[in-house]
Amino acid sequence: MSVSMLGQPWLEASATRAVMAALEAAGGPDCARFVGGCVRNSLLGRPVDDIDIATRLRPEETVAALKAAGLKAVPTGIEHGTITGVSERKPYEITTLRRDVETDGRRAVVAFTEDWAEDAARRDFRLNALYADAAGRVFDPTGGGLADAAEGRIVFVGEAETRIREDYLRILRFFRFQAWYGRGEPDPTGLAACAALKDGMARLSAERVSKELLKLLAAVDPRPSVRAMAETGVLAVVLPDVQPLDLFEATCGLTDDPVMRLSALLPDDAAVVVRIAQDLRLSNAVRDRMAAAVAEGPVVTPDMTGAATRAAIYRLGRAAFEDRLTRAEAMSGRDGAALRRLATAWTPPSMPVGGRDLARLGRTPGPETGRILKAFEDGWIADDFPTDGHEDRLKSLMASLG
Repeated sequence: MSVSMLGQPWLEASATRAVMAALEAAGGPDCARFVGGCVRNSLLGRPVDDIDIATRLRPEETVAALKAAGLKAVPTGIEHGTITGVSERKPYEITTLRRDVETDGRRAVVAFTEDWAEDAARRDFRLNALYADAAGRVFDPTGGGLADAAEGRIVFVGEAETRIREDYLRILRFFRFQAWYGRGEPDPTGLAACAALKDGMARLSAERVSKELLKLLAAVDPRPSVRAMAETGVLAVVLPDVQPLDLFEATCGLTDDPVMRLSALLPDDAAVVVRIAQDLRLSNAVRDRMAAAVAEGPVVTPDMTGAATRAAIYRLGRAAFEDRLTRAEAMSGRDGAALRRLATAWTPPSMPVGGRDLARLGRTPGPETGRILKAFEDGWIADDFPTDGHEDRLKSLMASLG
């Protein structure tokens, strides 16, 4: 069966043509082919973000070819055969054909080859082992990649357990690709291999695990894949503190935010969330956001009053308020759209008084200053942020607090 990607904008772009022309000038016709996601997504009508190229040229030959054509060459992973070519400011990851010499479940020692089939044999899934030449002609060395892509099957190249033992991250990738590209039930052979070898994920770095997990949770509907992860025990290996999936299931119906979806898998305890985030080596921003969604503070419910909503937004900040509202909607099944609109439209005012106002009224700066201002702020919030009467309130507080 002849398949072509001719007509793809990225394929026919001048920047892409310049890179392929440079490689072919050095290595002849068929020395370079597009591979992986750009081919798969083009066939499926999905957006193409990154363009990867496989080549028979050795890394040093790739560098020379790019420079000879006036293109930039960056040795981003030269020990594994990868050079990033830059054409019209666009990056192209160019990797020499490889075969694995030694693997330890995390990384591989590779040897370069000129055999397309050998290169395909070391890839994870058949739909990711599709290649295309500069003219857009598609090649399927495994014999199953085209059918898998068309029918929504995620099938390991060769023996599933062998592929997983080469890199245990492929367990998570199996569920991630199932979430993004799969249709129907996961491949039973692959699923069984993931279940049998799940404990090998303990060898992986936390950064690789969290990156793959967040990509999985960014799928349009990750729920079937996460259910399969839970049923096979894979999810408990990744998240030992994982909670029942009810909140997660509901949250996925409300937001496509992978951070909120991850939060819904974790306990409703800020200290535990912080520990898990640190174990996963998540960024400080993500850690703090997930902790703020469950930390002590104003209770957010979808049916709270406007005044209570404004008070919560003021104390929590808009982002934390909206995250708590999402959790509350998922827990209760009630709609908080009106409160979300209020949060978007309302700008919290600044505290209208400060230490100078107290000094002007004769209060000497000291420990009592903070107490008075805190009491003022609490009353001002409780009264729904009045815009006047501040001096009278301060005087009253000064008299009552001594």
